Amino acid sequence: MILQLSTYGSPALRKKSEPVKEITPELVKLACDMLETMYEANGIGMAAPQIGQNIRLVVMDLEKEEDERKPIILFNPEVLLAEGDNPIESEEEGCLSVPDIWAKVSRPTRVHLTYTNEKGETIVQQNVTGKLARCALHELDHLNGVLFVDKISMADKAMNASKLKRMAKGQQ
Repeated sequence: MILQLSTYGSPALRKKSEPVKEITPELVKLACDMLETMYEANGIGMAAPQIGQNIRLVVMDLEKEEDERKPIILFNPEVLLAEGDNPIESEEEGCLSVPDIWAKVSRPTRVHLTYTNEKGETIVQQNVTGKLARCALHELDHLNGVLFVDKISMADKAMNASKLKRMAKGQQ
């Protein structure tokens, strides 16, 4: 089922998400609906606050081709270690909840993650790099009420100020 996306200005995007106490069939179904919504919107990651849910749930899939998809469902994801925070490693990011805005964001180049998958197994991924690390950090920011536009340069903020203002007004 395709879910309604919250966009910039929605209070749901600014709340700190609560841990998932138990992985239920309903939460796994929600994660699958999030994946479907993310695919429909041509995204590679989505966090529960983006659909108005205040829980620590993220879905990701870096594969664009339907027959090559490798979805990842992360309950209660945490960054154990982030290394290589270097402004040279700035790359352009966008967000399904902040449509039509792309800007460079500096992020660590390598992370160690832990999360619980949909089967209830604890997963520890070390030395996650590249697009997967960037996507994970972007989505985990959502769980803490942080948007990528909070991390962009003052010049990019100024350049996108009118778009952001229009989006925020649409949420009132």
